[in-house]
Amino acid sequence: MEFGRAVKRLRLLSIAGAGLLFLANCGDMQNGPVSRAEAEAARLEYAVQEVQYLQSKGRRVWCVPFARNASGIEIFGNAKTWWSQAKGQFARSREPQPGAVMAFSATRSNPLGHVAVVSKVEDARRIRVNHANWHRNKISLGMAVIDVSEKNDWSAVRLESYPGAFGRVYPVKGFIAAEPGNG
Repeated sequence: MEFGRAVKRLRLLSIAGAGLLFLANCGDMQNGPVSRAEAEAARLEYAVQEVQYLQSKGRRVWCVPFARNASGIEIFGNAKTWWSQAKGQFARSREPQPGAVMAFSATRSNPLGHVAVVSKVEDARRIRVNHANWHRNKISLGMAVIDVSEKNDWSAVRLESYPGAFGRVYPVKGFIAAEPGNG
């Protein structure tokens, strides 16, 4: 019985994924192409719905599936592997842009790394991100991130753990964008 539900869920996810691809690539035939912002909003809505489904079933929420669903970047495996997996497949840079995935380095306190999706660039040293499991089994939307690197290259950041409260410094490898790339 559980297997049958899993197969049905996979079919629904495939249909939802196809719908998102249509939204992102084809657009609305009557109203013209869908904007990048509309596609990002649709992906975020889908990612949030997936988290709500997992929570309703008492399951764990992880940063990787959330980032994959919210960004459209199809990378699998622990967050610490995303940066190297993206090489040659997706554009990688030190510059944040909306929709890109911020790839955190693994640390002793965070051995699997972390990934978060940029939702807004506020200025050269401050962005907002959406991510999951920063707080166990929860999603955090619109959290502020400050670049505290000496070279202003986003290699070290502080995240807003709670409104107005920034935590310790975390190392970052860079940003992965959905566009094809060789970096």
